[in-house]
Amino acid sequence: MADDGAMRASARLIVNGAEHLISAPPGRRLSEVLREDLGLRGTKLGCEAGDCGACTVLLEGRPVCACLVPLAQAEGHEILTVEGLADAGLEHLRRAFLAHGAAQCGICTPGMLMAAAALLQKNSHPTREEAAEALGGVLCRCTGYAKIIEAVCRASDPPARAESPEAGAAVGAGIERLDGRAKVDGSESYGADHVPEGALLVRAIRSPHHHARFSFGDLEGWRKARPGIALVLTAADIPGRNRFGVIPAFADQPVLAEGEALFRGEAVALVVGEAEAVADFRAEDFPIEWEPLAAITDPAEAVREGAGLIHGERPGNILTKGRVCQGDPQAALAASAHLAEGEIETAFVEHAPIEPEAGVAWLESDGEAPRLVIRACTQAPGMDRAECASILALPEERIRIITAATGGGFGTKLDLSVQPLIGLAALRTGRPCRMVYSRRESMASTTKRHPARMRARIGCDGAGRLTGMIFEGDFNTGAYASWGPTVAGRVPVHASGPYRVPHYRAEARAIHTHSPPSGAFRGFGVPQATIMQEVLFDDLALACGMDRLAFRLQNAMRDGDSTRTGQRLAAVGIRACLEALHAPWEAALDACREWNAARGRTRRGVGMASCWYGCGNTALPNPSTIRAGLAADGRLCLHQGAPDIGQGANTVIPQIFADALGLPVAQIELIGPDTALTPDAGKTSASRQTYVTGKAAMLCGQALRAMILRRLNLGEGARLSLEGGRIIAREGASEASLDPAQLPPGPWGYVLAAEESYDPPTTPLDENGQGAPYAVYGYGAQMAEVEVDMGTGRVRVLHIHAAHDLGRVINPILAEGQIEGGIAQGLGLALMEEYIPGRTENLHDYLIPTTGDMPRITPILIERPDPEGPFGARGLGEHVLIPTAPAILNAIRHASGARITRLPALPHRVLAAIREAGG
Repeated sequence: MADDGAMRASARLIVNGAEHLISAPPGRRLSEVLREDLGLRGTKLGCEAGDCGACTVLLEGRPVCACLVPLAQAEGHEILTVEGLADAGLEHLRRAFLAHGAAQCGICTPGMLMAAAALLQKNSHPTREEAAEALGGVLCRCTGYAKIIEAVCRASDPPARAESPEAGAAVGAGIERLDGRAKVDGSESYGADHVPEGALLVRAIRSPHHHARFSFGDLEGWRKARPGIALVLTAADIPGRNRFGVIPAFADQPVLAEGEALFRGEAVALVVGEAEAVADFRAEDFPIEWEPLAAITDPAEAVREGAGLIHGERPGNILTKGRVCQGDPQAALAASAHLAEGEIETAFVEHAPIEPEAGVAWLESDGEAPRLVIRACTQAPGMDRAECASILALPEERIRIITAATGGGFGTKLDLSVQPLIGLAALRTGRPCRMVYSRRESMASTTKRHPARMRARIGCDGAGRLTGMIFEGDFNTGAYASWGPTVAGRVPVHASGPYRVPHYRAEARAIHTHSPPSGAFRGFGVPQATIMQEVLFDDLALACGMDRLAFRLQNAMRDGDSTRTGQRLAAVGIRACLEALHAPWEAALDACREWNAARGRTRRGVGMASCWYGCGNTALPNPSTIRAGLAADGRLCLHQGAPDIGQGANTVIPQIFADALGLPVAQIELIGPDTALTPDAGKTSASRQTYVTGKAAMLCGQALRAMILRRLNLGEGARLSLEGGRIIAREGASEASLDPAQLPPGPWGYVLAAEESYDPPTTPLDENGQGAPYAVYGYGAQMAEVEVDMGTGRVRVLHIHAAHDLGRVINPILAEGQIEGGIAQGLGLALMEEYIPGRTENLHDYLIPTTGDMPRITPILIERPDPEGPFGARGLGEHVLIPTAPAILNAIRHASGARITRLPALPHRVLAAIREAGG
């Protein structure tokens, strides 16, 4: 925040019991005083508008958003931040958060802890309702709040830290996050938290129009007139290729637009300088002239004959198409006893990680040419390095990407954001350069979930057996490609759901518009397609006079069945998931009948939906590499390059490695992710890390174990231990030891080291989509109980049961947290989230679920080991969101008769659908 030329004054603050004299303008935000003046960066920033609550601190015991409190208002008062909790007698609250898995990415954790601290100082044993109310001003995008509320309610009597599992017992143990301590004590360092001395600030000039030409005025004259501004950079200053994209063949997005901006929020120039000078100037004063042009924002308009082309090389504004075809679906539908057909439209959905994009770049010397270091929040450090090398015209080895702690991603931090911008600024100035997106900037400029318009027809015979399906979907991929090709390719594979459909055709198109680029968002289009399919399944069950669960069970795939792409599957877990819901399904139906018999204003209903999801890239190479080594001083180091954005890779990957090696997980020193220190473990997306990187970790552990046993001349059954810096191996009555200090250093400086890679065995899809696109699939089924106000259309979700087959549960606490968090995002997709460019670019106009919106959630963990997964494990992150929205929509219809065809199901839309149904 700029000082705006305000007169500086001295203010006395008492922070965490220590007195400080601050010289700053009276209007300076308390959040800035704490972070910038006092270095207390445990207080996080997510919006600077009081919407997210990440900056919550206690002011005289009262929770306040530090971003809304001016320094003058805090003067002379006692302030408590997350760093001071232990000295304030609240260490037990931190302990409870760790024990219950209440921190995932951790960016909201300090705010949650402070709000909870205020409650516990008044009420040491709150109810769940009291805790939920107290935490209602702090947003979390990862957890679904369940574990947080549980931790607060049990904070006065937290469990003692569990003993670390013995060798060979890490897999399946609900151990605390290995990186959890920093999340609860305020020391975790996110993209905005590392500020090298002398760092300059970078700010982007962005288009205020959906489509516009632009030209610059006197940039150098403007710069010289503003002391403290060091540089103004445009596309002409980019030394390499001014194009990027996650899929190289489709790379089309400029780092800085050249003469024409294709969406609102697109960057066209950078201003670099001292922080106050860069923050001070008004964007309206920047020397640029805009010529607004006609904008195409509707995909139907974009593909209409004669529509202007957004990219000249892409006829019809179609980026790409995906197709899967098997059998003769038209004939099968014509011969079906029952048909269900419909259309559904979904909206843009914003990822809304509580941490906006941020990072810092600087130059370091390693004895040769300077190396550019970029430290940023990211889901794909390897991809970042390759793309930045191309943009900045540097060899990849001269770029180092350090993954900062990442405060949520969900797909949006797969694409480049600040990385090339701060890299360019650091190269041009020779000084560290940092950039932190504002909330509005983050929401306007980053990727979204693809809006979809879908049509489908599904048939079954008189006994309720599926006969055929035709699916067509148009997906608004926005101005640039991003992950559009992946969505178009993945949707047709999955649109049938995990069911037997003998005759099938599914087609998807990714269509360009002058909208924000649509990218990866937890499911890559599968959640949208599943809504279409599962809603029609309810229609068919009703037409057949069958119970909706029984209909799905009858048609669910089994071991040995083939998918619509012709791939034969083993260890198919969908039936186990559905069967796990049988008892709660019957109980919920009975409860709804009893409630609705009163014919009151509110009606209750129950709905169900299933999912499957291929883990990893679709029919493309998808490798991960893991390295481990034993140092001469006895340290056991695991180089783990998979970004942990809250899903738990920093814990589950070591758990897998530890059991494969045969040593306790507590003895592992974790390194990375950092491209200078860790091999590429691929991107954190597509539910691939537990499976793909986990498999590489298992192979690495096995290889290092074999190496040790060969040196000791012992068999595979030997038990290993690491004692006093020495490896001890025991087999029956035999015992041998290995002293690392006596061995010569080898690769990477270790005396013993292993590096292993794993790439899932897949095959490309042919022109009809036939092939083996994924080696492992995950499965899940959810049922939702809802209450609908028949007079207003308001929907309240009461309870969700979620059964998911993980193959093998590596860590049950983390798995439950993933389920609860995914359900929260699925609920938002169903009922409230709709991003509208230019209108919902903040967290009070764009709504995400709060503690008050969340239902009770009952996770059910199913284990049907997959023969390809590490110890049988599958991925989970994507699957948990997919069934939630269709289960809620089916429950709404069961309660009220309302058939929702446009999401989200806002009250006015539900009410209109109720009236259309005659309710």
